[in-house]
Amino acid sequence: MSASELTVEGVTLSAGARLLVRDVSLTARPGEVVGLVGPNGSGKSSLLRAVYRVLRPDSGCVRVDGTDVRSLPVRRLARTLAAVVQDPGAGFDLTVREVVAMGRSPHKRLLDGDTAQDARLIASALASVDATGLADRLFDRLSGGERQRVLIARALAQQPALLVLDEPTNHLDVRHQLEVLGVLRRLPATVLVALHDLNLAAYYCDRLHVLRDGEVHASGPPAEVLTARLLAEVYGVAGEVAVHPRTGAPQVTFLPGDRDGTAVDRSAP
Repeated sequence: MSASELTVEGVTLSAGARLLVRDVSLTARPGEVVGLVGPNGSGKSSLLRAVYRVLRPDSGCVRVDGTDVRSLPVRRLARTLAAVVQDPGAGFDLTVREVVAMGRSPHKRLLDGDTAQDARLIASALASVDATGLADRLFDRLSGGERQRVLIARALAQQPALLVLDEPTNHLDVRHQLEVLGVLRRLPATVLVALHDLNLAAYYCDRLHVLRDGEVHASGPPAEVLTARLLAEVYGVAGEVAVHPRTGAPQVTFLPGDRDGTAVDRSAP
């Protein structure tokens, strides 16, 4: 399946009297890795839930290849879109291989068993997140980082045209953060990913959308979006943004400072 185009058009979400997201619009073009960044409570997870159809927008819509996701049959949506969420809910009394095999379900009829192709895709997904050695272990016995990698493998086995991930690097050590984001970067799919680490977002994402208080504060390529002014306005911290001499990507350095983003010189007497 070729990569899909995602379009979010003027989406507003609320929970009771609380406004979660206000009039957010964005596009992820086929094959792009698009990042959502912003402080806690800025609306990243809520917006993603609207994309993978857990939350219904108060207004606006989410389209995949021009079709409103809410009009798509469940099976067709599952063949098109895969999601990796922060809280997967109840545990699985299954082996890791069985959990990853769940990603193949949208492509089979109800009682179909795994084919040789399914087995290859499952093995490939496990290998891509360095989880081959976990295949026969019970999912519920894994560490948080191991579970996260397995859930990403399940999404990869699904072979989606659009992959949505909410903080996929949570619980992962540095090596696995880089490996997982490298896999996402190479996928023949469109990726929308929420990230906290701005340096990872700057290196792996084609474009960033910065959310603040449920609204889009800035959008564009990382080199245009990530500035010292934005760090102060959105995160309330002092920082510097330079070009990394080897990668060419923006590199953010945070400085100890006051909440208004004013740096504090710790070397002063």
